[in-house]
Amino acid sequence: MDLEGPYAEEHMKPHKQVHSLDSWRIFRIMAEFVDGFETMAFLGPSVAVFGSTNVATKAPEYYRLAEKISEKLVKKGFGIITGGGPGIMECANKGAQEAGGKSCGLCIDLPNESQPNPYIDDKWELNFRYFFVRKVMFVRYAQAFVVLPGGFGTLDEFFEALTLIQTQKIKPFPVYLVGSEYWKGLLDWLQNTPLALGNIKQKDFDLIRVCDDPDEIADGIEKHYRQTKSLENF
Repeated sequence: MDLEGPYAEEHMKPHKQVHSLDSWRIFRIMAEFVDGFETMAFLGPSVAVFGSTNVATKAPEYYRLAEKISEKLVKKGFGIITGGGPGIMECANKGAQEAGGKSCGLCIDLPNESQPNPYIDDKWELNFRYFFVRKVMFVRYAQAFVVLPGGFGTLDEFFEALTLIQTQKIKPFPVYLVGSEYWKGLLDWLQNTPLALGNIKQKDFDLIRVCDDPDEIADGIEKHYRQTKSLENF
């Protein structure tokens, strides 16, 4: 970038209060990675469940689905990983814990989430400052993603997984969208706009499995894991 005028020299200097300290930030980041890796490496085969933090009861069927899916997965030997918050994540952790399985929460400090939900096992509760470190833990250690209705955070995790699988940066794993009616508009838009313009390919839709049946989801994830026997995706 070419800069001219009285501010050119100032733009070339690190910000005295922020950027001059950036090199030290790596130690905080490293500490989160080390803590995450040393904990998650012993979790065993697990499934990440994503969904809204909203604790309202406008769509209670999704909360019941999250709990039921977790129960089914635990009975097949999988642990459950969530973002540790309320709403659908809490239901998923509750389903795991009540079924006697491992219930993991990758928590992060957010303005509207002051405390982790109460259904996370103490041994498997991790707290993160950085979203990108937390996302690495989800992607590395989950044998599948189960994505229930949610907002920006849920969409972020969903599209990140698809992008990494599509670009072959990680091993492929099942990505389930649960709540077919909720996701219909998004899938229609993907077909009618990005696909129509050539920005994605028809085969990319093979990466997405839309299903509302807990048994079918659990069976599909178990089948994939039995075929791959992979406990890490990269």
